[in-house]
Amino acid sequence: MDRCDECGFDHAGVSADALPPFLRTLGGRYSAALAEVRQVRRRPAEGVWSPLEYACHVRDVLGVQAERLALALRVEEPEFAPMGRDERAVAEAYNEQDPATVLAALGAAADDLAARFGALGPAELARTGVYPWPRPQARTLLWLGRHTAHEGEHHLLDIRRAARSEAPR
Repeated sequence: MDRCDECGFDHAGVSADALPPFLRTLGGRYSAALAEVRQVRRRPAEGVWSPLEYACHVRDVLGVQAERLALALRVEEPEFAPMGRDERAVAEAYNEQDPATVLAALGAAADDLAARFGALGPAELARTGVYPWPRPQARTLLWLGRHTAHEGEHHLLDIRRAARSEAPR
């Protein structure tokens, strides 16, 4: 996918140099987005996560991608294990977590991943690992970074939709 039809994210529009600054913005952007939601634990529809659950998911995506990046720098074309997003949301009781703690951890994870990507040169960004979604396929670390940026951007849209679905004050 080059461009997400739903959120408008343009993968090619995020260069290797722009990736670290983009990732660093996620902490503040998620804090601002959750501040606009009155009921962070409210699921706007059946089968749709709450804003807090999306924030937990993005926090965990950032951490998992940091682990995958580190593995790809140590091992030639590793196979990345699926993160078990739905199972993790249940096992870790995403909707019961403290929003302030989640946002602090999301910001720290975004800064950490940004620093990791900022330290990579072209040869490292070209290294590959087998990414499990949507089907197992070799992907570069630059793709991994762009995909992570897309996850962050896309789920901000999900949070904003949830905020719009709330009853007026």
